[in-house]
Amino acid sequence: MPIEILMPALSPTMTEGTLATWHKKEGDSVTSGDVIAEIETDKATMEVEAVEEGTLGKILVPAGTENVQVNSVIALLLEEGEDKSALAGFKTSAPKPSAPAPAPAAPSAQQSAAPISTPTTAPAPAPVSGARIIASPLAKRIAAERGVNLASVQGSGPRGRIVKADVVGAPAGGVAQTFAPAATQAQAQTPVVASGPGTDTPNSTMRKTIARRLVEAKQNIPHFYLTIDCNIDNLLEMRKRLNDAAEKGEYKISVNDIVIKAAAQALRQVPGANASWMGDFIRVYEDVDISVAVATPGGLITPVVRNADKKGVAEVSNEVKELAGRAREGKLMPEEYTGGGFTISNLGMYGIREFSAIINPPQSCILAVGAGEPRPVVKNGALAIANMMTCTLSVDHRAVDGALGAEYMAAFKKIIEEPMKLML
Repeated sequence: MPIEILMPALSPTMTEGTLATWHKKEGDSVTSGDVIAEIETDKATMEVEAVEEGTLGKILVPAGTENVQVNSVIALLLEEGEDKSALAGFKTSAPKPSAPAPAPAAPSAQQSAAPISTPTTAPAPAPVSGARIIASPLAKRIAAERGVNLASVQGSGPRGRIVKADVVGAPAGGVAQTFAPAATQAQAQTPVVASGPGTDTPNSTMRKTIARRLVEAKQNIPHFYLTIDCNIDNLLEMRKRLNDAAEKGEYKISVNDIVIKAAAQALRQVPGANASWMGDFIRVYEDVDISVAVATPGGLITPVVRNADKKGVAEVSNEVKELAGRAREGKLMPEEYTGGGFTISNLGMYGIREFSAIINPPQSCILAVGAGEPRPVVKNGALAIANMMTCTLSVDHRAVDGALGAEYMAAFKKIIEEPMKLML
């Protein structure tokens, strides 16, 4: 009997992905541990290894297919002694269905007896009778916990699929948010095409996810910004001395490596900035895990340096280089880019003096680091030249107040300007 090869879940929140490449073709022998395919998730392209041995009898999902559901059958593997005749009439099993959407709660007797008032917000049009509500398992679970009627929620995922972000922002009960008609939405999202030739590049799963999360962050998170100038003369001197003292190939510390370590040390001093807004509560993290923004051909990804406050600058440097290299190759494991309580985005190497970054939810802070450059400053009442670096903290005001954000930036500035304290 043929063995079903299923679409794997490569992360806890993955519900679908793109089958990017097949490394085996029909008729090829397969040994346990062989790489048979590559799956593109919203963050990386990952290899899938065979668990069983046999011959690849039939490929059901061709390479390049998008939106392949987790646990759906993508190929059939023939066991030893079987030939293609075993495939005739073989029916694949359907993927395990998700839990049905919760039905709206029946009103109490007291509510039924109360006079009906005209609602101030118009309810969404009722769904067509018998229409299937397409939602991710996570979205359904959150909807059940919060009492959200999925029939009143408009999905922002592929083909109108309801995802976590749609349910988190929806009100409890059966009254929906007011949405523009579908035709109006489609018209608003259609870009104005300028005259002249151009090249259209299809958006990858990763690019679509980045776009959705950025819109979600700017629409739902009340950003405010704190900017500070840091004198990095001492930092540059310490960096030079450390690199000069290194054995060949042992390490090569960058300014960004020291910034990561300083940011982590400042979070240890001001732990309230290492937090997330969770709706009914604010979660302050015990570990200081720093996400580092890395530009890749497919878009931005943020590998995480775990317990950055407990690591030396050289260890942070080597880890960041290793993570960034594998990020650009699309070889990060999900646990290497998920989590993290604080993000650093550095555009100083491009000559950017200062900028404001968009918060990476569910985090509450992201530090935007600009270029270090000589600038005129006042020292002891006299004009002088110093190497200065401008840093801007984007803050979620729901979880971190202005005074707390300012306290964090003061701690960060003090460490950056007196970097020898990092050695303690």
